[in-house]
This record gives sequence, C-alpha cells and structure tokens, in this order.
Amino acid sequence: MAQRLVTIFGGAGFVGTTLVEHLAKSSGRIRVAVRRPNSAMHVKPLGEVGQIQVVQANLRDENSVRAAIQGSDAVINLVGILSQSGAQKFNDIHVKGAETVARICAELGIETLVHMSALGADEQSEALYAISKARGEKAVKRAFPEATIIRPSVIFGAGDGLFNRFAQAASLPILPVFSGDTKFQPVYVGDVAEVMIKATADKAMQGETYELGGADIYSLRDMMKLAAREAMRKVWFVDIPDFIAPYQVFFLGLLPNPPITLDQLKMLKTDNVVHADALGLPDLGISPTLLGAVLPNYLHQYRPKGQFAENVTG
Repeated sequence: MAQRLVTIFGGAGFVGTTLVEHLAKSSGRIRVAVRRPNSAMHVKPLGEVGQIQVVQANLRDENSVRAAIQGSDAVINLVGILSQSGAQKFNDIHVKGAETVARICAELGIETLVHMSALGADEQSEALYAISKARGEKAVKRAFPEATIIRPSVIFGAGDGLFNRFAQAASLPILPVFSGDTKFQPVYVGDVAEVMIKATADKAMQGETYELGGADIYSLRDMMKLAAREAMRKVWFVDIPDFIAPYQVFFLGLLPNPPITLDQLKMLKTDNVVHADALGLPDLGISPTLLGAVLPNYLHQYRPKGQFAENVTG
C-alpha cells in the first residue's frame, strides 16, 4: 500500500474529506481531483507532507479527467449533486461524468474503480436524481464492468448536510414536515469511508454493489425530532398533507438555498433502506456506528448554551 496512488474525484466534500483522512493512514499517495483546487486546501494537512496532492479536474473536461487519473492504482468517484442549478445538471454529473471517469479508467488500465451512487437509485423513480443515479451506475458498469458500486442511505457525521440542517432549523418554533413517515437508514460517514478503502484493495469486492445502511431505521419525522432534541430546542412539527406539499415546496424552491426541492419531494415517496438481499456492512465485517453515539458530538453547537449545555435525557 505504501507506493499506491489513489485518486479521489470530489474528495474535498463531506464524505471526501473523511475518506482522505482515513485513507491517508493506510495508503501511500492520494490525489484529490476537484473543480476548484483552492476549495480543497483543507485536505492537504490530513496526511504527511507531500502525501496528498490537489489537482484541478472537471468531469465535463475529458483532458482534465485523464490527467487526474493518469498513473493511479485506484480511482474513487464521489462526485454528485442533490439539486440542479446552472451548469450542474444531474445527467451531466451522474451519468455522463461518471461514464467519463469509468471509460478513461478502462482506457488507462486502472486496477480498481469505486463509484459512489445512492440507495435510492432507480430508473423507475419519479425523481430525476434517482433516475440519473441509476443510469450512472449502468454507464459505469458498461465502461468498467469490475467497478464497485457503493449505495449509501443518508450519511451522518460532523459536517453532514442533513442533521446539521435539521438542528439549525430547530431554532424556529414551527417546522413543516414533508412525507414524515418515509423511512431512512442513516449510515456513519466513517463506515462509508471504511468500505471504500476496503474496495480499493479487496479484489473480491470488484464488480459488486453494496448498499450501506446503519443499525437502525428512522422515519424522516423521527430524524428531525432527534436533531431538535440534541439541539435542546422545543419545536412544533407540522405534517404537511401530500396534496399541499408540492405547492409549498415550489415556493421554497425559489429561495437561494432551498431546504427542499420538488425533485427531492418526489424522492421522499420511497423508503430509503437497505434491501434484505443486498450486500452491505455485515458482509464486510463492519459493525454500523450508532446514530445516537455520534449526533451529540457535533449537534451541540446548535444548543442555546452550546457544548456546555447539559445533555438531554429521556
């Protein structure tokens, strides 16, 4: 492992930063490929001097992708978007971009490709996000049949975009709940990183698809309540009827940073849990990290008195 080079596309985000930190302890060299290198400087101190290199790469620019992949032993593609805006479109990123990475990996004879998809990937879905993720998996497999596909449920951990948002929103006295009964299986970011690291070295994982979920299943409403509880906030949660939800979400979508989009509302029609017959954490000998053991470590910042407030019981 000491001399191997692992290239990570999208390695400066929430999952990527954790992956780089963990990988730096076991891998020789890491190349982090991002659109804006200046936004990724925080990953360089996560390893030894010179161990982590940051390079510019845009999935819409094949030359930059090829340059980033050149000389790698393994490639991990984490690039994904939750909503479309400007030039960032689902099809361009999740399908065309994923295919570009996979195809160039095959052309250059790369040993291992790990592709992060999503548990909700489904071509039959009403949501464009889910459709694009499923089509992206197919495109990757066509170009690089031995690629390992990782499908996580919602991911939690310091810096996540879900529980942090719920806890921050809990400062309001009333919060709307859309599709509150939809089930999720939150998985810890450290466990996701561990699976990806295993996939870069374990040939038995090549060509397989892994669905990653945590130890417990929660409804969306329960996750929102957990975040509010850890933030020590009293919130009145109001369930929005399905026939009204699209209209409210439409107007919320007009905000600069909307809390939910119409496409995400469609995603909420389907439970986001691991299928019973799918390969997952247990098959890799990984015990899922408990949500309750991690949330207090980073949601205390939203408490009225910060981290020094007494923990909530009951």
